[in-house]
Amino acid sequence: MLSRNKILGGLAGFGLLLGTTSGTGATEMPGSHSAPQGQFARLEQPLGVKLGVAAAGVSLIGLELWWFLLSKPKAKQSTLEQGIQKLTIQVDGGYEPSQVVVKAGQRVQLNFFRRDSSSCLEKVLLPDFRIAADLALNQVTAIEFTPNEPGEYIFTCGMNMFRGVVKAE
Repeated sequence: MLSRNKILGGLAGFGLLLGTTSGTGATEMPGSHSAPQGQFARLEQPLGVKLGVAAAGVSLIGLELWWFLLSKPKAKQSTLEQGIQKLTIQVDGGYEPSQVVVKAGQRVQLNFFRRDSSSCLEKVLLPDFRIAADLALNQVTAIEFTPNEPGEYIFTCGMNMFRGVVKAE
Protein backbone atom coordinates (compact mmCIF):
# COMPACT_ATOMS: atom_id res chain seq x y z
CA MET A 1 0.00 0.00 0.00
CA LEU A 2 1.27 3.48 -0.79
CA SER A 3 1.88 5.71 2.16
CA ARG A 4 0.94 9.36 2.30
CA ASN A 5 4.62 10.44 2.28
CA LYS A 6 5.33 8.45 -0.89
CA ILE A 7 2.34 9.98 -2.68
CA LEU A 8 3.28 13.53 -1.65
CA GLY A 9 6.91 12.92 -2.58
CA GLY A 10 5.90 11.60 -5.99
CA LEU A 11 3.66 14.61 -6.63
CA ALA A 12 6.39 17.03 -5.58
CA GLY A 13 8.90 15.31 -7.85
CA PHE A 14 6.45 15.32 -10.75
CA GLY A 15 5.77 19.04 -10.24
CA LEU A 16 9.49 19.78 -10.17
CA LEU A 17 9.99 17.75 -13.33
CA LEU A 18 7.21 19.67 -15.12
CA GLY A 19 8.57 23.00 -13.92
CA THR A 20 12.10 22.34 -15.15
CA THR A 21 11.13 20.82 -18.51
CA SER A 22 8.70 23.56 -19.50
CA GLY A 23 11.43 26.21 -19.57
CA THR A 24 10.16 28.16 -16.56
CA GLY A 25 11.05 27.49 -12.97
CA ALA A 26 8.50 26.31 -10.46
CA THR A 27 8.73 29.64 -8.63
CA GLU A 28 8.00 31.73 -11.70
CA MET A 29 4.39 32.58 -12.34
CA PRO A 30 3.05 33.67 -15.71
CA GLY A 31 2.88 37.44 -15.87
CA SER A 32 5.34 37.96 -12.99
CA HIS A 33 7.92 40.72 -13.25
CA SER A 34 11.24 39.10 -14.01
CA ALA A 35 14.25 39.64 -16.21
CA PRO A 36 14.01 38.68 -19.88
CA GLN A 37 14.66 35.00 -20.67
CA GLY A 38 18.38 34.15 -20.31
CA GLN A 39 19.28 37.22 -18.21
CA PHE A 40 19.66 37.73 -14.48
CA ALA A 41 17.63 40.23 -12.51
CA ARG A 42 19.82 42.64 -10.55
CA LEU A 43 19.22 42.63 -6.78
CA GLU A 44 20.66 45.51 -4.82
CA GLN A 45 22.20 44.59 -1.46
CA PRO A 46 23.28 46.95 1.34
CA LEU A 47 27.01 47.71 1.49
CA GLY A 48 27.29 46.04 4.91
CA VAL A 49 26.04 42.73 3.51
CA LYS A 50 28.52 42.89 0.64
CA LEU A 51 31.40 43.65 2.98
CA GLY A 52 30.33 40.91 5.39
CA VAL A 53 30.23 38.27 2.65
CA ALA A 54 33.61 39.40 1.29
CA ALA A 55 35.19 39.34 4.77
CA ALA A 56 33.79 35.86 5.48
CA GLY A 57 35.15 34.59 2.15
CA VAL A 58 38.63 36.01 2.77
CA SER A 59 38.60 34.55 6.31
CA LEU A 60 37.69 31.08 5.05
CA ILE A 61 40.41 31.20 2.39
CA GLY A 62 42.94 32.25 5.05
CA LEU A 63 41.82 29.43 7.36
CA GLU A 64 42.21 26.85 4.58
CA LEU A 65 45.69 28.12 3.69
CA TRP A 66 46.76 27.98 7.33
CA TRP A 67 45.27 24.49 7.82
CA PHE A 68 46.88 22.90 4.77
CA LEU A 69 50.14 24.84 4.46
CA LEU A 70 51.16 26.31 7.80
CA SER A 71 49.87 24.08 10.60
CA LYS A 72 52.44 21.54 11.68
CA PRO A 73 51.62 18.39 13.62
CA LYS A 74 53.03 18.22 17.13
CA ALA A 75 55.82 15.68 17.42
CA LYS A 76 56.29 13.72 20.62
CA GLN A 77 59.42 11.89 21.71
CA SER A 78 59.02 8.32 22.92
CA THR A 79 60.16 7.26 26.40
CA LEU A 80 62.55 4.36 26.97
CA GLU A 81 61.28 1.67 29.36
CA GLN A 82 63.15 -1.63 29.75
CA GLY A 83 64.86 -1.23 26.38
CA ILE A 84 61.61 -0.52 24.50
CA GLN A 85 60.61 2.92 23.22
CA LYS A 86 56.99 3.47 24.32
CA LEU A 87 54.41 6.06 23.46
CA THR A 88 50.62 6.28 23.79
CA ILE A 89 48.62 7.63 20.84
CA GLN A 90 45.05 8.84 21.42
CA VAL A 91 42.70 7.82 18.59
CA ASP A 92 39.86 10.33 18.68
CA GLY A 93 38.97 11.97 15.36
CA GLY A 94 42.55 11.32 14.24
CA TYR A 95 45.83 10.49 15.93
CA GLU A 96 47.28 12.58 18.77
CA PRO A 97 50.21 12.93 18.54
CA SER A 98 50.28 12.39 14.81
CA GLN A 99 54.07 12.52 14.68
CA VAL A 100 56.25 10.26 16.83
CA VAL A 101 60.04 10.53 17.14
CA VAL A 102 61.99 7.34 17.94
CA LYS A 103 65.57 6.06 17.63
CA ALA A 104 66.32 3.78 14.71
CA GLY A 105 67.43 0.25 15.53
CA GLN A 106 65.51 0.00 18.84
CA ARG A 107 62.24 -1.77 19.53
CA VAL A 108 59.15 0.56 19.51
CA GLN A 109 55.81 0.00 21.22
CA LEU A 110 52.97 2.28 20.18
CA ASN A 111 49.95 2.04 22.45
CA PHE A 112 46.84 3.12 20.55
CA PHE A 113 43.96 4.15 22.83
CA ARG A 114 40.81 4.39 20.68
CA ARG A 115 37.97 6.63 21.88
CA ASP A 116 36.34 7.32 18.51
CA SER A 117 33.61 4.86 17.53
CA SER A 118 33.75 5.62 13.78
CA SER A 119 34.43 2.63 11.57
CA CYS A 120 37.31 4.39 9.84
CA LEU A 121 39.44 4.30 12.99
CA GLU A 122 38.74 0.64 13.83
CA LYS A 123 42.01 -0.40 12.24
CA VAL A 124 45.55 1.00 12.09
CA LEU A 125 47.95 0.13 9.28
CA LEU A 126 51.75 0.35 9.28
CA PRO A 127 52.52 -0.77 5.72
CA ASP A 128 56.32 -0.51 6.01
CA PHE A 129 56.24 -3.14 8.77
CA ARG A 130 53.36 -5.17 7.27
CA ILE A 131 51.21 -4.52 10.34
CA ALA A 132 47.41 -4.25 10.34
CA ALA A 133 45.82 -4.18 13.79
CA ASP A 134 42.22 -3.86 14.94
CA LEU A 135 41.73 -1.19 17.61
CA ALA A 136 39.15 -2.05 20.26
CA LEU A 137 36.97 0.82 21.47
CA ASN A 138 38.03 2.32 24.84
CA GLN A 139 40.98 -0.06 25.12
CA VAL A 140 44.71 0.16 24.57
CA THR A 141 46.13 -1.86 21.67
CA ALA A 142 49.92 -2.27 21.74
CA ILE A 143 51.81 -2.56 18.46
CA GLU A 144 55.50 -3.41 18.45
CA PHE A 145 58.01 -3.09 15.63
CA THR A 146 61.65 -2.14 15.02
CA PRO A 147 62.57 0.62 12.55
CA ASN A 148 66.02 -0.57 11.49
CA GLU A 149 66.79 2.40 9.24
CA PRO A 150 66.35 6.13 9.89
CA GLY A 151 63.42 7.60 8.00
CA GLU A 152 59.72 8.37 8.15
CA TYR A 153 57.22 5.53 8.45
CA ILE A 154 53.55 6.30 7.83
CA PHE A 155 50.67 4.82 9.81
CA THR A 156 47.06 5.27 8.65
CA CYS A 157 43.52 4.32 9.51
CA GLY A 158 41.83 1.49 7.64
CA MET A 159 40.38 3.89 5.04
CA ASN A 160 43.61 5.90 4.63
CA MET A 161 41.85 9.10 5.73
CA PHE A 162 43.78 9.76 8.95
CA ARG A 163 47.59 9.59 9.02
CA GLY A 164 50.49 9.73 11.36
CA VAL A 165 54.26 9.45 11.04
CA VAL A 166 56.88 7.55 12.99
CA LYS A 167 60.14 9.45 12.47
CA ALA A 168 63.16 7.26 13.19
CA GLU A 169 66.40 9.17 13.76
